[in-house]
Amino acid sequence: MLRKKFLGEFIGTALLVATVVGSGAMAQFITEDVGVQLLINTVATIFMLALLIYVFAGISGSHFNPLVSLAEFFFKRLSGQELLAYVIAQFAGGVLGTVIANTMFGRQAIVASEFIRSGQGIWLGEIVATAGLLMLIHLLGSQKKGDAAPLVVAGWIGAAYFFTSSTSFANPAVTFARAWTDTFSGIAPESVPLFIVFQTAGAILGVAIASAFVTKEETQVATNE
Repeated sequence: MLRKKFLGEFIGTALLVATVVGSGAMAQFITEDVGVQLLINTVATIFMLALLIYVFAGISGSHFNPLVSLAEFFFKRLSGQELLAYVIAQFAGGVLGTVIANTMFGRQAIVASEFIRSGQGIWLGEIVATAGLLMLIHLLGSQKKGDAAPLVVAGWIGAAYFFTSSTSFANPAVTFARAWTDTFSGIAPESVPLFIVFQTAGAILGVAIASAFVTKEETQVATNE
């Protein structure tokens, strides 16, 4: 079972990142309008994210994000062994996704991005994007509405692409993977550590907000399930 979960997270994260990076590269071929490029990137990402969540939910839980896995571990719905496997799969899958996308578009397989993403507004954007993501995931779980996750999670990420200053990375594994492409979706490696710091802060905030709406009985039921 752990092997299947590892493979699900590995392939799912690889396909997600390949979509983010690949659609960014395609957008650059199609137009020089940055707004249109962002729209193309967003549409491709939300469609793929919804599909991946739906398909892999019964295999690995469709985390594709170390912060989601850490939260599940915190609530004792994931073992330490599973957490380690998930995080390795997510980071490795993310890098593979970047390599695939770069290669498809005739670019160097691995190249450090020069796109600096920094500043208080950008970091606040990552807090908001990640907090909202974790809040929604845990509210869905507590209300036993997991079947709506593909729509809700993809919808949040799609909206956050446009309303957050950071364009909603909200995922350490995806952030790290996007450091190795010179396409529209890239992020300079030196920008990655602080992105992950503020994503982690956002995840803690999101879980805390969700917990304020959940009774101890609901938390216990969700944990037991």
